[in-house]
Amino acid sequence: MISAPGVVGMHVSEVDTPALIIELDALERNIRRMQGRVVEGSRVYLRPHSKTHKSTVIANMQIAAGAVGVCCQKVSEAEIMANGGVRDILISNEVIGESKVRRVAALARRAKVSVCVDELSSVQELAAAAKAVGSTVHVLVELNVGANRCGVETPEDVVRLAKGISGCSSLRFAGIQAYHGAAQHFRTYDERQTAIGAASTKVTQAIELLQREGIKCEVVAGAGTGTAEFEIASGVYNEIQVGSYVFMDVDYGQNRDREGRPISDFENALFILTTVMSSPVPERAIVDAGLKALSVDSGMPKVVGHEGATFVRAADEHGRIEIAKSGGPFKVGEKIRLIPGHCDPTVNLHDWFVCIRDSRVESLWPVSARGALF
Repeated sequence: MISAPGVVGMHVSEVDTPALIIELDALERNIRRMQGRVVEGSRVYLRPHSKTHKSTVIANMQIAAGAVGVCCQKVSEAEIMANGGVRDILISNEVIGESKVRRVAALARRAKVSVCVDELSSVQELAAAAKAVGSTVHVLVELNVGANRCGVETPEDVVRLAKGISGCSSLRFAGIQAYHGAAQHFRTYDERQTAIGAASTKVTQAIELLQREGIKCEVVAGAGTGTAEFEIASGVYNEIQVGSYVFMDVDYGQNRDREGRPISDFENALFILTTVMSSPVPERAIVDAGLKALSVDSGMPKVVGHEGATFVRAADEHGRIEIAKSGGPFKVGEKIRLIPGHCDPTVNLHDWFVCIRDSRVESLWPVSARGALF
């Protein structure tokens, strides 16, 4: 890991760039607000997704605020979270391959570990690996509720796999994974509500079939930042897997509430601090944050605090900002903030979070699970 771009006590203007900045007050408010939502929803529990922040520090902050554990998307993320003290981890993904399955079984000896399946062969492989090391792995059957990614297609398939899991002494059937990823970015309130309504109906059918077979479904997991209000209100879901709420980004800022206004429940807490490298003409500025500092898969970042300035293109090490006449020129050496288009992959490009409060560096946190892709 390379040295951090700042030191504790330093003014934010002195931080080297490009740097990943967290505004601590906003982060802490976001954590409290989301936890408040599920507390008010009584039997609904929060299991935040650590693939957003990849930080054992933030994961433990979320747990301290009341979360039951965390989600991970990769086995290596789960191992790092466990090393950082997290003791209840759901790998909300299929785990495929002998090496990964063995690692899950081993991890389950020192933490409660749950995984998702959508194939009977995966059930059998997990059962054999867990039996070999004397561990118990909790298993959720993933049901496709509209994302058209992983997951069995029908409620009947859920029952078939649940029976297979229940027949394995080293596995425990935990429930259903029903995440509608695409719905997180449906822009209108009605679109998101309709999508999660359909998902809830399909899950309910699966639960009813399980009950007829005498199989208890303890967990119904899913939801994301864009749709959590609907899963919480459904009466069907009881574990909410939100991630981006801790930071927010430009893409989530495009979602609209019931009245058609931008959703403002959570604040932007994550920024890229970047330096103007060149400003050869008043209408253009070049900054030192490009593709290796920020992700543009969901669109370009937003320039903070400069009306008329638009980030229009990212090269490997350069970003181009176009400036309208009303915006005024940028000065070489000036430092500006960008809101990432997509927070998750942007975080994975950095080694450090530079944590700011009242314009001073309060903490430096490693991006613990950076590059944990396997």
